[in-house]
Amino acid sequence: MGFIVQLLLTAGALWLSTVMVDGIEVTGSSGFNNFLVLLLVALIFGLVNALIKPIVQLFGCAFYVLTLGLFALVVNALMFWLTGWLADKINLPFHVNGFWAAFWGAIIVSIVSFFIGILIPRKDAD
Repeated sequence: MGFIVQLLLTAGALWLSTVMVDGIEVTGSSGFNNFLVLLLVALIFGLVNALIKPIVQLFGCAFYVLTLGLFALVVNALMFWLTGWLADKINLPFHVNGFWAAFWGAIIVSIVSFFIGILIPRKDAD
């Protein structure tokens, strides 16, 4: 159940990024189609963050230290951009046009995730 809630919340954060950032768009044929696209993109985003982001963090740990953590913003933007690229490769109508759109989209998704984490705390496994 927690996975579905997280997926829906991430899809909502992605939708908010399409509303707030020029260069991020979902171009489905209907509102329901856009909802399904955002759910699939949220799933891709979760997979990218679970599988690829830790590898990038491991190899880029020196940059994290040198930039006092600001490199994390670049990594988040690249993961968002990669998500848009992968969505395009599987013919999902979700588009991220450039690094700066990905940068601001990743910031929005991170902020929404932060506030959701405050409102809905995760239950740790015993």
